[in-house]
Amino acid sequence: MRILTRHVLAELLKVFLVTLAALTALIFVGLIGKEAVRKGLGLGPLVRMVPYMLPQAMQFAVPGTMLLATTSVYGRMSSSNEVVAIKSMGVSPWVLIWPTLALGTLVSFGAVLLNDVAVSWGRMGVQRVFVESIEEIALSQLRLHGSYSIDGLQISVRRVEENRLIQPTITWHPNKDEKPTTATGGWAVIEPVSADHKLVVVFHGLEGEWEGHHGVIPDSIRREFDLNLLMGDPSEDRSASNHALAEIGRATDTEHERLALLERERTAEAARALLSGDFERLSSEAWTPFDAQAGRAQYTLRRLAVEPYRRWASGFSCLCFVMVGAPLAILRQKGEFLASFFLCFLPILLVYYPLLMASVDQAKGGDMPPVVVWSGNAVLAVWGLWMMRRVAQH
Repeated sequence: MRILTRHVLAELLKVFLVTLAALTALIFVGLIGKEAVRKGLGLGPLVRMVPYMLPQAMQFAVPGTMLLATTSVYGRMSSSNEVVAIKSMGVSPWVLIWPTLALGTLVSFGAVLLNDVAVSWGRMGVQRVFVESIEEIALSQLRLHGSYSIDGLQISVRRVEENRLIQPTITWHPNKDEKPTTATGGWAVIEPVSADHKLVVVFHGLEGEWEGHHGVIPDSIRREFDLNLLMGDPSEDRSASNHALAEIGRATDTEHERLALLERERTAEAARALLSGDFERLSSEAWTPFDAQAGRAQYTLRRLAVEPYRRWASGFSCLCFVMVGAPLAILRQKGEFLASFFLCFLPILLVYYPLLMASVDQAKGGDMPPVVVWSGNAVLAVWGLWMMRRVAQH
């Protein structure tokens, strides 16, 4: 039996590792190309993004690779009548399947860790490289097109001479609820982004409008633009999906403290209104800002509660794919593994992923408990166990 176990594991690992390398490279090129086109990145920033993009590429590649390796190995074994030969000797086909289930479990734990690294360290690293490369990216785009814009920041120039922006116009609009700030100059120089993510532009002959005032400054002046206002402070304004699992508890405590502070402010505001006799401040319209902030905090809490379930469910999709792929490939008894792969992947694409997305949305909305995120995995597991029973019986 140990020979069979080693044979199955060796075949699986060989196909899995080769396919993982190829598929990761393909997805990696797609992700890098997407970032390059969307953000106008040059070679330098792209090279610095490589270590951060690699976990994201592997995050998408691992589940599909596990399914492809499983259908390939078991399809070939079944078409060669190896499964029939083993059953004719009175040996249960579970001897062939359990090594794959064990490997699928190990890969699933690894996938959970990989997902955690990709969405926290990987995404934040890509964002950090982009912010730190704004000066290089902007100069490149301004030379080519004469303008460059990202959310809340727009730069246009007549031309670029070396590193000088000739007749630049910069529009700064980080907050949509406020008026934009516009600054123009005879010429300007963009300095490298500082460690605290501030874009510094040195204007010569500045004419601008900010904070409701218009002014002209003939001498040189430095203007700072806080990029954290556009993209969020990595240490504070992180999305729930960008937190590592180890950070979710601390982020949850922070949101609870924010809700408690809002409640205290609301109570104090109500007390002041009662003492002053200003009952208009007790109307429902007056509480709209408080309600909006409390609603955002509660939604963030629900997202934080769902995130661990989503990460673990996504990681253990590898095991569920194996549970479906192995018996299906054996039952088909065909050597063309791609047919078995797509026969497995089509129901996964049409059922598992829509069910996962729908359950995540329902849990985030508070309509269902977070554990519902595992419903897609449960469907695949039941389907796989049913097919394994058929393999054992026939």
